[in-house]
Amino acid sequence: MGVLFMGGGLILFANEGFSAQKPKEQTQLHEEIAQTQSSVVQETVSPSPSQEPQPLPISIERGTVKHIGGADRPGQIVSHLFDIVSVPSPKGAAFRPDGEELWVTMLLNKKRGVAVFDAKTGQKIKDINLQDGGGVEVIFSQDGKFVYVSQMETAQVFEIDAQTKEITRVLDTRSSWTKVLELSKDGKTLFASNWVGDNVSEFDLETGGLLRTISTVDTPRGLYATRDGKNLYVAGFENGDIQKVDLRTGKGKVIFTSGGAMRHIAGDEDKGVLYISDMGKGVVWKVALADDSVTEFAKTDINTNTIALSPDKKVLFVSCRGKNATEENYYIPGAEWGSVLLFDTESGNMLDAIVGGNQPTALDVSRDGALLAFSDFLDNRIQIYQVPSYEVLQAGNGGRSNVYKAELKK
Repeated sequence: MGVLFMGGGLILFANEGFSAQKPKEQTQLHEEIAQTQSSVVQETVSPSPSQEPQPLPISIERGTVKHIGGADRPGQIVSHLFDIVSVPSPKGAAFRPDGEELWVTMLLNKKRGVAVFDAKTGQKIKDINLQDGGGVEVIFSQDGKFVYVSQMETAQVFEIDAQTKEITRVLDTRSSWTKVLELSKDGKTLFASNWVGDNVSEFDLETGGLLRTISTVDTPRGLYATRDGKNLYVAGFENGDIQKVDLRTGKGKVIFTSGGAMRHIAGDEDKGVLYISDMGKGVVWKVALADDSVTEFAKTDINTNTIALSPDKKVLFVSCRGKNATEENYYIPGAEWGSVLLFDTESGNMLDAIVGGNQPTALDVSRDGALLAFSDFLDNRIQIYQVPSYEVLQAGNGGRSNVYKAELKK
């Protein structure tokens, strides 16, 4: 349990940071502290550092990004472009489908729950106040016209017009501590996992009405709705459960328990697989949709966090928060940096590795595959990288995968 004194008051909060013991009462509170003293700071853009520049051995020009970062570490295949700094507690991130904007949520922030940035320059476009509350996760509708943002403290979901950036509807989950959002593949239904409510809220987006709440395993987080509309997979954090819910009946069954802490799900139904990050075990699991068998896909660094697939589904990006300061103290920087890892989904081999900052958390890849964004949660920073084609990554001999671990210790 973490403690923070603010304005003479005492606030207790709970985190998704894994510990050997995860008592249920911890999950009844907040997962991470929002650094509210930073909420009035203006975002600034920091270019890739110029010390000891190591130019890339290849020239990359993809999508609309034409400026190529040049100060990458030796052997780095992905290329650092710039940082967006002074973004308090950046929890979630999503590129607009056309790649022009990056939307970032800020946890428990009373002044602005979401900030919108130019994805090519990092310049801020707009702050969005979520009725004096923060934002957790953010997703776009398939056509890019609407944005959905979850808010833990009110258990609500905000629908925002992506063009005007004005709130159009507020959806009440009628539960507690809302986290991950997932759209059905036809875009008509929205699912929201409720961390403390131990359920998932299902909304009809045509009417905005709550259709039902579906009981789940303890502390549900990651969600994946299958494209046939029949099943919803749920990542259970408390015990490391993977649950499969039959959407026709609302009944679920646990198909696997790791004893860790399942967090996030990414799917490739063309291959018939799901990838699920396990913060407690430091691995990514692979679920075969044909028979729900579960195998280990890849070992990662400690505190495996958000994952995302490249548009061609050939690369899995994994953010790892790094070692906590102590077993119980995860809300201040630890003795190691976090990391972002790139895996070949065919072989499971690591294609490249980025040494991040303090607690890499939010992560997204643009729809053209050219840009990677991730947050260093405790540093109030977003890092933007350019990603080459899969062929370039595959030919890069693992990039920095064989050397980066020596640089994680501060």
